[in-house]
Amino acid sequence: MSTATSASAPHRNFSPARIWALATSTVTQLLRMKILVFLAVFSLIVVATGFAFPTMSPEQQLKLLKDVSLGALQLFSIVIAIAATALLLPRDLEDRTLYTILSKPVPRYEYLIGKLLGVILLLAGGLLVMDIIFSGVVWLKQNLIISSQIAALRAEQNDTPENIAAITAITSQYGLSWSLHAGVFSIFLKSAVIAALSLLISCFASSTLFTIVVSLGFTIAGHGQQLMRDWFLSSLSGFWEKSISLVLTLICPDLGLFDLVEAAIRGDIIPLNVLANVTGIALLYIIGYTAVAHLFFVDKEL
Repeated sequence: MSTATSASAPHRNFSPARIWALATSTVTQLLRMKILVFLAVFSLIVVATGFAFPTMSPEQQLKLLKDVSLGALQLFSIVIAIAATALLLPRDLEDRTLYTILSKPVPRYEYLIGKLLGVILLLAGGLLVMDIIFSGVVWLKQNLIISSQIAALRAEQNDTPENIAAITAITSQYGLSWSLHAGVFSIFLKSAVIAALSLLISCFASSTLFTIVVSLGFTIAGHGQQLMRDWFLSSLSGFWEKSISLVLTLICPDLGLFDLVEAAIRGDIIPLNVLANVTGIALLYIIGYTAVAHLFFVDKEL
């Protein structure tokens, strides 16, 4: 009876269940490619940095740990976003999975959304694990520093409650805080935008290498997009020059908008409205790039 009910059910043009099935299968596919080997490398870097340079001041030790760890986290998330997305379409064409999926009543836009959602889920899961490891090492380092400072005060017989509270407050400012998680979240948003851009490029690219090189080029340019936009719009004159410059800057994402890492390293408070703002910008980029990717993919000869 259930088979008859399923057969008689009308086909829906948009199905979140189909997209979710594509996304979860994409995560499985990427895990089989051992994409998350970067996690092991990241863990080694964080642990090694956490217990290096013991002769530096406590503030410098914590800042160095956060600086190196967030830098590595950002680098690995960008590499995963570009490499994972660039490999998806060629791998599905190679093993003919793409033909099997599209031979069923699955619209091409659902295929693209499902694949991109899979990459974003992988990025979110990987960054969550790295954030937990990172936070654990920062918390451990912070408490070791506070313990050693209190021991030094006791040796000098200056371990008054006021002195202990002062060193605890100063060290905690550079230690584990909400801002660190906000910084990791901004890295996730940036890598999700790069993944959407890579998906767009892969829809018209002739090879995986082309997708990786062009995506990397846009990523580098995106970090200097503000400078590029200021130069184009202030140095050139004339309607067409400015129009072309504006189009170029719209195509290239302004990745500098997602740079909240420096504030997180300094221990500054990152307001929720700032996070909401960059989240909205990231969603606009992702939706825009996915829509353009569909325009290329819907006419692509397979």
